[in-house]
Amino acid sequence: MTTEISQLIDEGVARLARVSDQPRHEAEILLAAALARPRSYLIAHPEQRVLDCEATDRYEAHITRRSHGEPVAYILGEKEFWSLPLEVGPDVLIPRPETELAVELALTHLPADAPARVLDVAAGSGAIALAIAHERPRHHVVGTDISEAAVRRAQLNAARLGLKNAEFRPGSWFEPVRDERFTLIVSNPPYIAEDDPRVEPAVRRFEPHGALFAGPTGLEALQVLASGAPGHLMPGGWLVLEHGDTQGEAVRGLLAQAGLRAVQTLRDLAGRDRCTQGCLPGGIPPAGA
Repeated sequence: MTTEISQLIDEGVARLARVSDQPRHEAEILLAAALARPRSYLIAHPEQRVLDCEATDRYEAHITRRSHGEPVAYILGEKEFWSLPLEVGPDVLIPRPETELAVELALTHLPADAPARVLDVAAGSGAIALAIAHERPRHHVVGTDISEAAVRRAQLNAARLGLKNAEFRPGSWFEPVRDERFTLIVSNPPYIAEDDPRVEPAVRRFEPHGALFAGPTGLEALQVLASGAPGHLMPGGWLVLEHGDTQGEAVRGLLAQAGLRAVQTLRDLAGRDRCTQGCLPGGIPPAGA
């Protein structure tokens, strides 16, 4: 028995409508992965009949997992970030598009053609660190994470991408870089309050708790980073923190309290407060100087 691509997609859409706000898009992605074809092929050939029973079985398994709420990125084992294909799994947070703002801001403070040292704290899959390493091949980028599984995942991603200027170390916050200083420190830490009602049940169920939830207020990790960063920044170095869309004012206060200057909160493409940055006194020289 064979089935047309359009029929398989329609069946997937019907099953995903309850858990996804983009059921057709996700059904197409999952079928394309099962068939090892680009999604564009499916759209161009909806009448094509699928003869590969193993492929349809894979698609059925994909749809079943997704219908139970599992994120597409975990089902496929990959998520694109900054145009880089990253391997992901339940041991790391799925990179979000809004986190690319942290990369954009970091790059504005880093020299294009001179060496610099960059630290990504709570690096997870390595998304931010690897994006910066990709854009600045002369920089040395260090990522830290308390999860050894996350560190292994980030190391694997660095190897897959051939980014030899990035390294990842296990340990809590700044412990793995105790005596080191950097041109720039960047982080997308846990910043959600434990009882935040806006968090979707599937996110709580599937993504690593420690990478999402900071504590009762959501500011606990941001406080640690703000207070610890000055001891690991070079004079004139920058701290860039991603945070929740209601935390901008509080994070500005934390950076100012830590003695940073030129503190500013930037908004993501949706117009929400997303990142706050500040500079360690000692002059604000050309980036990396």
